[in-house]
Amino acid sequence: MRQRLALAALLLLGIGAWPAAAQTCSLTVTTMSFGTYTGALLNGTATGKVTCAGAWDIPLNAGTGVGATETVREMTGPGGAELSYEVFQDAARTVNWGNTTGTELTGTGNTDVTFYGQILALQFAAPGTYTDTLSTATTDFTVTVTVAKACTVSATALAFGTYSGSLINANSTLTVTCTKTTAYNVGLNAGTATGATVTTRKMTGPASATLGYSLYQNSTHTTNWGNTVGTNTVAGTGTGAAQLLTVYGQVPAGQYPAPGAYSDTITVSVTY
Repeated sequence: MRQRLALAALLLLGIGAWPAAAQTCSLTVTTMSFGTYTGALLNGTATGKVTCAGAWDIPLNAGTGVGATETVREMTGPGGAELSYEVFQDAARTVNWGNTTGTELTGTGNTDVTFYGQILALQFAAPGTYTDTLSTATTDFTVTVTVAKACTVSATALAFGTYSGSLINANSTLTVTCTKTTAYNVGLNAGTATGATVTTRKMTGPASATLGYSLYQNSTHTTNWGNTVGTNTVAGTGTGAAQLLTVYGQVPAGQYPAPGAYSDTITVSVTY
């Protein structure tokens, strides 16, 4: 007969009594602290020690988060925001740890056990401290993480096509994803051409010839887009979801450099 061991919080001892003529078993467990989460996959562990002369099993419930299950648990943070995580029985993090038949950790005798936690990447919950409480038959222990401000950005190419001396416009799309409530500014640098600035950008072509162009924040091509925060950057506030920004490019008319392919590389910076 197996006894369902109760998991204990740090420095606490859970003792379960076996039926008459059976042994007494105990388990101690540390808090599972993930440290700081910045949007990348993050692993954490908690360690425990089983003291038992016979067979045992350790169940692990879904926790206290709203909508949590035995496979996708939820830590709760500022304003009721949630951050999903999982708990596994193995270091490869492939065997879920639950409290239904077949998902509990089982063993025999005195042994050390490890709870393997994982927070998946690309969650952008509001910054702050998140916690959950995991319970067994009679006791519980804490899971915690600090969510830091974080942003990611990606961009599509800005292709002007063929220039023949007449004004030409083209757009690029930036995708910015930031943690909820995080204020940010998106800047564009001067590019790679010699002598270029954020107001006089240049593409470089054959024999180092250049072709001037500009990048704007608005579709009327009147507000320059630079990289000085508070002066010529684009501000926003993270929602935890992708936010799209349009870069409006323009090559002025009346330029006649050598024919050929011209290009430049712009670095996008997100300050938060």
